[in-house]
Amino acid sequence: MATDKELSDFLENVERRAFKQAVYAVRKDEAALDIVQDAMIKLAEKYGDKPAAELPLLFQRILQTTILDYFRREKVRNTWVSLFSGLGNSQEEHEDFDILESYEAEQGTQAAESSADQVERMQVLQLIEDEVQKLPTRQREAFLMRYWQDMDVAETAAAMGCSEGSVKTHCSRANHTLAEALKAKGITL
Repeated sequence: MATDKELSDFLENVERRAFKQAVYAVRKDEAALDIVQDAMIKLAEKYGDKPAAELPLLFQRILQTTILDYFRREKVRNTWVSLFSGLGNSQEEHEDFDILESYEAEQGTQAAESSADQVERMQVLQLIEDEVQKLPTRQREAFLMRYWQDMDVAETAAAMGCSEGSVKTHCSRANHTLAEALKAKGITL
């Protein structure tokens, strides 16, 4: 049984990483914040009586389900909006009306990107992922914990079982290696 303090501490520690994960999935800060808050509330209400050791896995599952629910709601909302957008319009006034011409994607979203931009972005991400996989194990481990999971130096050192100085060295070497490898392929970030 997790105490209120354990549950509160867990939620406080996981909030930032969960938010980044949700933003990565939905690409909207406001929606991601709502998703994380909903997931935290569900965990506290329905699973607050579970042992503290089970909370990380439960929360991850709840977060993923909440993200999927968001996409389902968006799909239904978009369907209804497109179905009812033509109601009340005089047919004579809008004979050549095309919903796709009037739809303007929100700037900075995947929908606003051209197909060529999407393909290029996916190719760059794949190159970065390939280069990260080529890093030595300890460098890759430190790099992913620090920059993907957003752990601080002390947390990373504890997880890796090494000193904070070693974590900094591994991260620095990983950054340098990645920058050189990507620069050699013509990618500058």
